[in-house]
Amino acid sequence: MSKEITLRLNGGIEKSVPAGTTFLDVLKTYGKPKETIGVRVDGSPKDLSATIDGDAEIDFLSFDSREGREIYRHSSAHIMAQAVKELFPTAEVTIGPAIDEGFYYDFDFERPFTPEDLEKIELKIKEIIKRNLPISRMELTKEEAICLFEARGESYKVELIKGDMAPPITAYQQGEFIDLCRGPHVSSTGKIKAIKLLSTGGAYWRGDEKNKMLQRIYGTSFSRRIDLDAHLKKLEEIKKRDHRKLGKTLDLFSTSDQIGAGLILWHPKGAMIRKVLEDFWREEHLRAGYEFVSTPHMAKQDLWKQSGHLSFYKENMYNAVDVDGIPYQVKPMNCPFHIMIYKSKLRSYRDLPLRWGELGTVYRYERSGVLHGLMRVRGFTQDDAHLFCRPDQIESEILKVLDFTTHVLGTFGFEAYDIYLSTRPEKYVGDLEHWEQATSALEGALKQKGLPYEIDPGEGVFYGPKIDMKIKDSLGRSWQCTTIQVDFNLPERFEMSYRGNDGKAHQPIMIHRALMGSIERFFGVLVEHYAGAFPTWLAPVQTKVIPITDHHQAYANVLHEKLREAGIRSEVDLRSEKMGLKIREAQLMKIPYMLIVGDREVEEKTVAVRNRQGENRVTSFDLCINQIKEEIALKQSA
Repeated sequence: MSKEITLRLNGGIEKSVPAGTTFLDVLKTYGKPKETIGVRVDGSPKDLSATIDGDAEIDFLSFDSREGREIYRHSSAHIMAQAVKELFPTAEVTIGPAIDEGFYYDFDFERPFTPEDLEKIELKIKEIIKRNLPISRMELTKEEAICLFEARGESYKVELIKGDMAPPITAYQQGEFIDLCRGPHVSSTGKIKAIKLLSTGGAYWRGDEKNKMLQRIYGTSFSRRIDLDAHLKKLEEIKKRDHRKLGKTLDLFSTSDQIGAGLILWHPKGAMIRKVLEDFWREEHLRAGYEFVSTPHMAKQDLWKQSGHLSFYKENMYNAVDVDGIPYQVKPMNCPFHIMIYKSKLRSYRDLPLRWGELGTVYRYERSGVLHGLMRVRGFTQDDAHLFCRPDQIESEILKVLDFTTHVLGTFGFEAYDIYLSTRPEKYVGDLEHWEQATSALEGALKQKGLPYEIDPGEGVFYGPKIDMKIKDSLGRSWQCTTIQVDFNLPERFEMSYRGNDGKAHQPIMIHRALMGSIERFFGVLVEHYAGAFPTWLAPVQTKVIPITDHHQAYANVLHEKLREAGIRSEVDLRSEKMGLKIREAQLMKIPYMLIVGDREVEEKTVAVRNRQGENRVTSFDLCINQIKEEIALKQSA
């Protein structure tokens, strides 16, 4: 008689089943088989076909869950790879993970895939889905796996197996297609309901520019066609909002090959928005009890050795330069400089906490293939701050930072967040007791604020755990911005201290903190969030005065000067062009207000106000100025 096993299911239900039962068998008597993709067993996702061999807590996964979507889309990637192999037998399969909102697969093929190829692949995918091929898991020894993939001519798979892979090696089969994979997967190809291939591109094998260039195909999939259609519509909107395209159209920023990739040139309008952002940042930090510091762009290499950056961050740092026979390096971080300011004098427990902020420009090496407009650059300005506090002040300071963060980001209309608590990575410094104390303080602050969060295991920085906050923009996309990191390591490395109330020397705690992440990246996010239509307080040009004819230019100039005197950023269009063209161009530049003046406005000393939504009103000029100034002061979102 087989052993009985106890399962604890969603909702606290307990169920006894014989050992060796599959999760699919349990599902048939409990859940909704058509909607279920996989199962989470004691926190780990598994195939529905897996057998149950011990008591466990299980949750059945649908597409609505993060793990369910990952299983669904990784299975979709395998179906795409099978379609490519059936159409192009000489293509070698490399890797094909699920990613946010989709998947990709890299192939070694003699030429780039064309749009016509994608159409053929999509048709083949539909055919494979219609075949409803069972997807089964295989467990192999290392030798068996090598023999299998060598026989199939898949050299990249063989390379992976011969590398760090420990047995048993797992692979998945659907029809004649076999792929090296940890899984889990859906039970059959027919489970995939709506799939779309999106684009192609190049990618180096294992992300290394020294390796061969592969052909990458991107796609996405959903459990319902209606959701896929909505996603494709969203992608079209994302294309329209691309900050690189809008940055050019609105004359905000550019890059130059003569200057170098990943280095941004700010044009007057972009620089004006940046100034307003930075002024707001400074004003809010002063209100929150911060002081400002300013530090150099480079330092002796020995500083980076002492901080640990040369050991743990060297691949992101630029090579040293010789200054009077001494090696110097441009800074990838501001933190060691702030530590030097702290150490410039003796500190008392009464001095703490110290909150120091800096808009500090740093330089980090990024591979050319990952550079992307303002989102991934090589030189950028961090909205950086470091807090130095006593151990008993850690949690209260983190609470203040969380409140400050939601206030600052909320001003730009960001109200929804994904929050992650990132724990100790494999490569770390410091002792475990400090790591546990720091992690506990971060988690305690999140719980006290009632903020929902997920644990992101192993994703902390080398010197400490952190909280990452991802903002949700107007299209529901997540962007990494805020990070809060507790650090016991650097104060120890630099022998920092303060005099306690017991008269003895004690080591302070250092909290690293950025709200926007970097000015460049945050600016790019704002461009896409607002679709280039910045709220009035941020807009580089807040009003454009447009005279109907040359006879109205004198009055238009008077209004323009009064606007400027009132602190409103204004332009006046004195060109001898048709009104329709002037208005259309102002709308394309997304200027919040057009102030149109003709005979009636000159005679009555009024102004016809037209906003960028096309709404019109006639008002006195003084009232118009006051209303715009009030809108700017309130920092109303677009």
